[in-house]
Amino acid sequence: MPVAIITGASKGLGRALAGALARRGWDLVVDARSAGPLEEAARELRGAGTRVVALPGDVADGGHRAALVAAARELGGLDLLVNNASALGAEPLVSLADQPLEGLRTALEVNVVASLGLTQDALPLLRTSSYLSSYEEVIPYIEKTPYREEIDTSAAYDPYPYSENSQNGNLSDSPTYVGASGAVLNISSDAAVEAYATWGGYGAAKAALDQQSAVLAVEEPGLRVWWVDPGDMRTDLYAAAVPDDDDSGRPLPETVVPALLWLLDRAARSGRYTAAAGRAVPAGRSPR
Repeated sequence: MPVAIITGASKGLGRALAGALARRGWDLVVDARSAGPLEEAARELRGAGTRVVALPGDVADGGHRAALVAAARELGGLDLLVNNASALGAEPLVSLADQPLEGLRTALEVNVVASLGLTQDALPLLRTSSYLSSYEEVIPYIEKTPYREEIDTSAAYDPYPYSENSQNGNLSDSPTYVGASGAVLNISSDAAVEAYATWGGYGAAKAALDQQSAVLAVEEPGLRVWWVDPGDMRTDLYAAAVPDDDDSGRPLPETVVPALLWLLDRAARSGRYTAAAGRAVPAGRSPR
């Protein structure tokens, strides 16, 4: 069975994605800072008949990150790393004039430094994964036939998916992806690319994560590296960020999961994506 590490998996998007993967038969290593909610999530995940290792801890702790990777190794390897754990830097969010510098350091530590540290620890296992390579027969590299995909149709292949997207323009679209190994999924935010008042500290951390992801994709062409803006969601993180906002109309995290599975199911090219209409749309495009 394939194996995934998912951080921040006790609630929100992390828990929703973990549930979807468990129902598909994935073995999981999950973490969160709070032991009680994490164990509750793990019991639910085990109900799908999959193996689940739940390790409470802080991803900013190098020893905890090493334990997550060791647990994946014990399960047989690692095929997908999901860096989902996050920190806002201030709760509620404040303007940059009032942004606590220690809070900004925490946001950078959790969103950027810890994500890189876990990725570094996981790379030896991800490089030896054979999970995504099986997709090469399903979605072959087609040199001169730039098929496009419509939202409501079955997969069609575009060998140059970032020709309209300067952010992803330096990523390889060559056949070096044949034999690709595992995947890294970094959860980003529209605050990484848009200037929203009070979101400056958090947005700066997510922008750094985006750049880090883009460079990783260039340096590790054998991996899929996806950094995804999941869009607005009804989560505890958003409630902590903007406690006075009525989030009752915001989508639940479960509505974003199909877009993340879309990346896996198509072994999508490395790049920045936005979740939309049940699929992941490359940055710079609109759903068609």
